[in-house]
Amino acid sequence: MTTLTLHATGTAPPAEVWERYAVPARWPGWSPQITGVELPAHRLAPGLSGRVLGPFGLAVPFTIEDVDEAARRWSWRVAVGPLGVRLLHWVAEGPGGGTTTGLRLSGPAPLVLAYAPAALLALGRLVRA
Repeated sequence: MTTLTLHATGTAPPAEVWERYAVPARWPGWSPQITGVELPAHRLAPGLSGRVLGPFGLAVPFTIEDVDEAARRWSWRVAVGPLGVRLLHWVAEGPGGGTTTGLRLSGPAPLVLAYAPAALLALGRLVRA
């Protein structure tokens, strides 16, 4: 098991960045590797399961594990068969304004390391005003 933590800081306000996370229909707007999300609700909630859609018809199942709106933190598990990655996201005030967001990826090293560059790109877009 490998754990990797990524951060990005930008000028978007924390409340806006949180909404970009909390409403999965908005994910394709900042995450270029996501083309759509299938979820039976408009907003993140613990226990919900769905599928994240990617390029070339890729559809990966996920389950939302925890959501803390007040703390602007949430986690989910993305898995295909026995291979899965747990992702913990948080949003905080940035130093001097704006937002810093973080992502902790935990899972098999090849999956975590392969996904990290795309995740870092997405985080940078997430916090951009």
